[in-house]
Amino acid sequence: MSLKNKEKHRAGHVPASLTLVLFSLLFIMFMAEGSHASEKLHIGTVEDVMLLPWGIVIPARVDTGASSSSLDARDIKIKGNTVTFTLAPKYSGIELSLPIVRRKTIRSAESRETRVVVEIDLCIGSKRIRAKVNLNDRSRVQYPMLLGRNVLMKNFIINCAQTKCTVPECQEALPR
Repeated sequence: MSLKNKEKHRAGHVPASLTLVLFSLLFIMFMAEGSHASEKLHIGTVEDVMLLPWGIVIPARVDTGASSSSLDARDIKIKGNTVTFTLAPKYSGIELSLPIVRRKTIRSAESRETRVVVEIDLCIGSKRIRAKVNLNDRSRVQYPMLLGRNVLMKNFIINCAQTKCTVPECQEALPR
């Protein structure tokens, strides 16, 4: 075989081996992505959520149209960088004090308003999630909590034809 033919022959093997390596990497990435999808929990349009560490279970409306999550808070009092509020009597009525993470302007169908945002641990199914939620008096709506995209995107697959697909079962707290 001439030197020119050997170079052509060798050059033909490099792309084939490179193709094999790329195919292998793509396969590994595909399999890894599939494992992440299987880690996502299937939920419906309404789910029970446990507030941790208090172990209080409340129903939440799953809303992919909402960018952020919202919690029903009554008697909101802001002092410095801390907010104190109570949960609805139906859901223990306890008073909570949490640090304010930020203030956020929320647009709704009726108006725009500025709300305080806090971080809170939630248990949805077997997943414990640290979530930013805005506080708002939700006494006029059916569900005391709204789960928005900030909680839903990385953790769940939503089945719009179902409700209450899972039960909070984080091991850190038991429902009260």
